[in-house]
Amino acid sequence: MNVSQMLKHCDLVLQIPLNKIELSEINFLLKWIGICTKREMYVFNNGIPRNMPTFQKLIVNFDCDFNEARSGLLQTMEDYWSAFINKSLPEHHMLFGKMNENDWGFLEFKHLDHHLKQFNV
Repeated sequence: MNVSQMLKHCDLVLQIPLNKIELSEINFLLKWIGICTKREMYVFNNGIPRNMPTFQKLIVNFDCDFNEARSGLLQTMEDYWSAFINKSLPEHHMLFGKMNENDWGFLEFKHLDHHLKQFNV
C-alpha cells in the first residue's frame, strides 16, 4: 500500500459509521476477537494491532490519485464530524460490536493515527 492508497483506505473506513459502506457478517470467533481488541486498545491505550485482518471492501489494491484520495478523505472526515456532533453514528460495528460516540471517535482516531504514522505523514 502506498500513501494514496492509504488515504483512500482511511476514507473507506470512515464511511462505515456514515452507513455508506456496509460490512459483511463475520463468524463468532472473529467478532469475539474484535470486541476483545477494542477493549484491549482502551485498557492499554495502544494502537491497531499490526497485520489485523481487513474487510475485503476496505482493501485498496488499485492505483489512486493522491489529490483525489486526500480531498475525499478530508470530505469524509467533515461528514463524520457532523454525524459525530449530531449523535447519528451507528450503535453497532460488525467487528467491534456495540458502539457509542466515544468508541467511534477512539477507534477512528487510532486507525488514522496508525496509518499516518506508518507512512510518516
